[in-house]
Amino acid sequence: MSLRVILRILGLLLMLFSLTLVPPILISLLFNDGVWDAFAIAMAITVATGALLYLPNRDARKELRTRDGFLIAALFWTVLGTFGSLPLMLDGPYALSVTDAVFESFSGLTTTGATVITGIEFLPEAVRYYRQQLQWLGGMGIVVLAVAILPTLGVGGMALYRTEIPGPLKDSKLTPRITETAKALWYIYASLTLTCILAYWAAGMDWFNAIGHGFSTVALGGFSTHDASIGHFNSATIEMICMLFMVVSAMSYSLHFAAWREKRLSQYLRDPEAHFLLLFLLGLSIIAVITLWLTNTYAGSEGLRNGVFQALSIATTAGFSVAEFSAWPGALPFLLFVAAFVGGCSGSTGGGMKVIRIILILKQGMREVMRLIHPNAVIAVKVGKVSVPDSIAQAVWGFFSVYVMLFFLMLIGVMATGVDQVTAWSSVASTLNNLGPALGDAASHYGDLPDLAKWILVVAMILGRLEIFTVLVLFTPAFWRR
Repeated sequence: MSLRVILRILGLLLMLFSLTLVPPILISLLFNDGVWDAFAIAMAITVATGALLYLPNRDARKELRTRDGFLIAALFWTVLGTFGSLPLMLDGPYALSVTDAVFESFSGLTTTGATVITGIEFLPEAVRYYRQQLQWLGGMGIVVLAVAILPTLGVGGMALYRTEIPGPLKDSKLTPRITETAKALWYIYASLTLTCILAYWAAGMDWFNAIGHGFSTVALGGFSTHDASIGHFNSATIEMICMLFMVVSAMSYSLHFAAWREKRLSQYLRDPEAHFLLLFLLGLSIIAVITLWLTNTYAGSEGLRNGVFQALSIATTAGFSVAEFSAWPGALPFLLFVAAFVGGCSGSTGGGMKVIRIILILKQGMREVMRLIHPNAVIAVKVGKVSVPDSIAQAVWGFFSVYVMLFFLMLIGVMATGVDQVTAWSSVASTLNNLGPALGDAASHYGDLPDLAKWILVVAMILGRLEIFTVLVLFTPAFWRR
């Protein structure tokens, strides 16, 4: 492991990230909201820090190993989230505390969508835009974008790519070269974003809201330019557009690439993970709508509209709202939160444990039942027509076990700060699954939680975004041995 190479890459990526502060500066000047200087100062600090890391180590060139990729991914998300909070701290009368600014920044970059801010529509336009942009950049992962650039600078990218793309089947590449793979993912991501923005604009949003919500919808982030989220617009057309792009974004981008390359939509129906996701979302939506009707919460089309939207929004970990679902009767809010643990498909912008892992856990459970009936049988676990190696099957169980263990540890930690059980459970589940909304005292925002609880939730966001093992491996002695 070469420290100089890692510092060089971090410095380079920080300087690249500083360029993302140019659009908020332009937005600020366009609307004359008076906060352009906060972004300019943050940009200067970010560039200077990046240069201090890069310039002394600019000649350090070495092929990255998987171990280096783990460290760079974890370090970069930590550093990026910290520097991303600078404009929110420097924003004059709207400045957030250090804790709140870091929380908001990490929530954006990890596409969690939890916020500590109220009165969002009264914030300067540059800040409102910046929050949405953070989610868009985090959606596919800035590290994946950097992978498309780093090879031209003499740094290999496969190790970084494997640590950033979510899901258990990380080694499959869409194209023979990792650079082309990263570019393919970003072309699809950018195309979906542009299409979503144009659809919102055609449905009645102004260009500012269309861009902001297009960013957060495709990223499955959930940030909005209004406190009432998508419900602010009170438009069935806008909600239908949002639902469509939430479902599309929750599917694997590898699948989108395959469908585009072969020009066949049947790819989506033949993919077992996408098939499971669609059936799961359909079943959850039906349960939500019927529950709302039977409890007389909503009548007729209003129950259908709100039930389906919230089911899709929570299950895909987008986190948009059109209704106060936390106040819905019975076990429905709890059920929706449990659904968020499933999340999106592997290789999507969604959070959660990923659909493929849930499929494998269910299939392994069935295999163990069959082994009780046929003790000597050799039963393979298959996803579609593909047999899954036992090593991956065991890794899935390991991931699930650690996921649950960390969830309970952080739950106890948040409750120890004085937070009640419902608020603590839902906030930890929301941040670990990169969802956003919560129940109890955090139903509307997280601003009233103790600072220590917010820092625990920031850790949960990082663990969820990097899928736990990428972070935990850094705390093992074996990782640091030569």
